Amino acid sequence: MTANIGSKTIRVGVIGLGYGGETAIRCFQQVPGVEVVALAGLEEVQLAALGGMYSISHLYRSYHDLLAHENLDAISIAVPNYLHAPVAIAALERGLHVLCEKPVARTGLEAEQMVQAATRANRVLQVVFNHRERGDVQVLKSYIDKGELGTIYYTKLYWLRRRGIPGVGSWFSSKEKAGGGPLIDLGVHVLDIGLYLLGEPEVVSVSASTYHELGARGVGFDTNESKSGAGHDFEVEDLATAFMRLSTGVTLLLEACWASHGRAANDFGIVLYGTKGGAEIYAKDNRTTDALRIYTDVADVPAEITPQSPPGGFHQAVIHTFIQRIRDGHWSLYNGSDGLRRARIIDACYASAAEGREVILSPL
Repeated sequence: MTANIGSKTIRVGVIGLGYGGETAIRCFQQVPGVEVVALAGLEEVQLAALGGMYSISHLYRSYHDLLAHENLDAISIAVPNYLHAPVAIAALERGLHVLCEKPVARTGLEAEQMVQAATRANRVLQVVFNHRERGDVQVLKSYIDKGELGTIYYTKLYWLRRRGIPGVGSWFSSKEKAGGGPLIDLGVHVLDIGLYLLGEPEVVSVSASTYHELGARGVGFDTNESKSGAGHDFEVEDLATAFMRLSTGVTLLLEACWASHGRAANDFGIVLYGTKGGAEIYAKDNRTTDALRIYTDVADVPAEITPQSPPGGFHQAVIHTFIQRIRDGHWSLYNGSDGLRRARIIDACYASAAEGREVILSPL
């Protein structure tokens, strides 16, 4: 079933008043034919301030009240992870398209329930995997797709911080509210990029470890970052590492860290080895320019290529895609299953770490 809504103005409600919510408002307002008409969040002062700043006419403290607003077409969810599934499912059941910040949910089970709701409702469910929209990632994807690296057989992905636990006592520290630490927060981003670059292979098995060392000692918090919630004990990991075997024979190593005694400040990276060439993105302090290198041979001599790339579209590109999918009408193609696949992999990593063994994943 398809439905083409053509040039109709798409009316959006945003749920969440933090960085993700405000970013979504700004990005939606830059897309022609889109109007942000409603905003919801618990913090009354912030709600009024954002509503006034962005001229949003309908303000609600409860997401239930926002979902009951007449004539909405879509919502954007930017609230703590434990609310992703209930908010998304309620919105889908009302016939609304849903854009959801990553991770799609705390667990694979919650993610599966969201995908099922999107399928039943025949509505778009899209996860904000905005870092795959980096310019250097897009350039690297074109090298891979053109076969210039040959067959890729090994990849390493990492996002490492030295002092980056988000907010002292915030909801990010709560296992119940967040679902996990840097693995589900940062690791899901680089996992998404790796699977995207490799053409979405299945992950066959994972062997993972998690560590709860610095945050539990009060070390590694980013005191300049303010997140909602207060007084939560540090219940999640501050470092996770996972070794994965893929259906294509590729091996993948993933590291995600909020706090460490190391040189990384806020460093993002990708390493790929292929039969004809290799590649590396090393984004020191998450920079967006001059981070990509291609390694190959020219006339049997090792050569290093430095492709130039724009910073990339990030959140704006994701929202453009979301709106285009709504306008195209082929909604059944976009039910959030990519987010579900990644949630199942994260689940397997946490299970492997808890049980001290390799975990085999069943096909989706």
